[in-house]
Amino acid sequence: TVTRVSSSADRPHAMDALKHAMRVRFLTLPRFVKQFLMIANDAMLYAVTVAASMWIVYGSVSGGADLWLIAVTAIAVAIPVLWAFGLYASIIRYVGYGLFRVGLHSTFVITAILVGLDYVTGTINAPLRFGAIFWTLSLVLIVGGRFIARVLLTRSNQNREPVIVYGAGEAGAKLLADLFGGDDYLPVALVDDDKSVQGKRVQGLRVHSPDKIGEIAEGTGAKSLLLAIPSASRRMRRQVLEKITEYPIRVQTIPGIKDIISGKARVDELRDVSVNDLLGRDSVPPHPRLLSASITGKNVAVTGAGGSIGSELCRQVLRQRPRRLVLFEISESGLYHVERRLRKIMEKHGIECELVGLLGSVNNQRRIHEVLDNFRIQTVYHAAAYKHVPIVEQNLFEGIYNNVIGTWSSVRAAIDAGVESYVLISTDKAVNPTSVMGATKRLAELVLQAYQTQEHRTCLSMVRFGNVLESSGSVVPLFKEQIRQGGPVTVTHRDIVRYFMTIPEAAQLVIQAGAMAKGGDVFVLDMGDPVKIDDLAHRMINLMGLTVRDPAHPDGDIEIRYTGLRPAEKLYEELLIGANVTGTEHPRILRADEHALDFNTLSRLIHELRAAADALDHQKASELLTRAVREYKPANGVDDLVWLQKTGTENSPRPSSIVDFPGKPD
Repeated sequence: TVTRVSSSADRPHAMDALKHAMRVRFLTLPRFVKQFLMIANDAMLYAVTVAASMWIVYGSVSGGADLWLIAVTAIAVAIPVLWAFGLYASIIRYVGYGLFRVGLHSTFVITAILVGLDYVTGTINAPLRFGAIFWTLSLVLIVGGRFIARVLLTRSNQNREPVIVYGAGEAGAKLLADLFGGDDYLPVALVDDDKSVQGKRVQGLRVHSPDKIGEIAEGTGAKSLLLAIPSASRRMRRQVLEKITEYPIRVQTIPGIKDIISGKARVDELRDVSVNDLLGRDSVPPHPRLLSASITGKNVAVTGAGGSIGSELCRQVLRQRPRRLVLFEISESGLYHVERRLRKIMEKHGIECELVGLLGSVNNQRRIHEVLDNFRIQTVYHAAAYKHVPIVEQNLFEGIYNNVIGTWSSVRAAIDAGVESYVLISTDKAVNPTSVMGATKRLAELVLQAYQTQEHRTCLSMVRFGNVLESSGSVVPLFKEQIRQGGPVTVTHRDIVRYFMTIPEAAQLVIQAGAMAKGGDVFVLDMGDPVKIDDLAHRMINLMGLTVRDPAHPDGDIEIRYTGLRPAEKLYEELLIGANVTGTEHPRILRADEHALDFNTLSRLIHELRAAADALDHQKASELLTRAVREYKPANGVDDLVWLQKTGTENSPRPSSIVDFPGKPD
């Protein structure tokens, strides 16, 4: 038998176990028992305070007065006052430095009452001297005792993650108090770009300049930074994040100030920084009149209702309380999901609206006319389209059918059904297109412009904008997935740039633009500054607390791999054809004046294009598309995968000599 002798190294572990057991035992006590123990402790502290004050003032604990009478009086006064100031309602583990202010006021009131009683009864001599000492000692013991209790009751978790907090305002102070009282994070530094607070202390932590983040992270081992600026504008948050992203430190943020005030979220509920914060700009408040003009009390239809833009349009439309909302979608699963989400919104906000989910293709003119006519639709938002450049490039006919023929059919159906307003969702890729997708979307715009010259009551307009954040297939969700999987992050070209806008802002602007339409309008949304995709990749990697692996940093976490431009992809996107553009009553919406095809020319073209598609004549369809869109400069030959398989070629050249289509404007 071996007798194990405990060493000095074992004793700290035993002490930790004992402290943990006592902590758990106290925390599991009923609330009224904890309050009783706190009252008993304060009573004892006030008895000690009375004795100590008398000894300091008079040189003895009696001072010629009845010690016990004074002590009992002090306790009888103190406990109700402390209760009234809420000191028995607070949770000791989470008390912050606001306790000092409350303690200062409550102990002053107690002292004032006690000194007043002494003046009346003449219990002790020199009550003011006694009161000054009594107030000082009671403040130290009552407030200090609670802070000591907080330290003892807060689990000393050696594995707590060291973090830096950005923001020395009220939210930052509240977050620090919550984190100090929790078990997961240990704040090690506070930073703020406000020079007036740098060097000061908040919750005991010194406030540093953001320039020292790298130095602090290296010295403390902090790998995360918590952003505590919930009321900051998106522009300000972006500026802050641009400073932070040069450091490989994970950035998380607390909820927005509206959610905190409304009680939907707590300060310590952390989330990863949204790319919206990194790329977004402050939204211009929508004009209520423009939002409701074409929707409220009306029958509205959205084609492509299950897509990224279509589903957000449906949400925005629903908030304006239409009489009826028809969801027209070719995808069964897409229709199911969007309808289910919309019904939840209706139930939550008490919205009364007839919600109609219908399957169908915009290519089927009879089907869409039947829908628009029978449901008495007054406003149509046409979001149905194929939008992924490489996919449409490799599926020429489907791009033509969905983007061009579908628009032609739905516009014809809308006019025949007497729809009041029809709004086409377009894209910046329709400007000087190099891809089939861009060319088909530009041709869809020409369809609306040509139809507007005919006699009918439908107001036709189109809204053109760039990429939307978080849309299906966009670069942001792709980068997130690649980073989570450990890389590589794939960027097509080092110099490629794109415009970005949030989906809710884009949908709101589409609705407002449609309300301003006069007929044949081409609206262009102000997308802000273009974003370099390579910079975006670097920032997203750094925001996750990771580093880029490259020749200069072979030990980095995530590699960025440059794959080359995809078929028909452009380095730069544009929003305008020409420079003839004017403003509107909304600062983010512009109106462009661009060339168009006459109706007869366009009608003949559409029929020839449909015939070529029906005959599966890739070369003819490609030629007609090139003739119709005069700005279209194909980046390559025919890339349709079926055509390439059929012809046995890698890439079929387009006709070298293109004859202008009759009636094509100069």
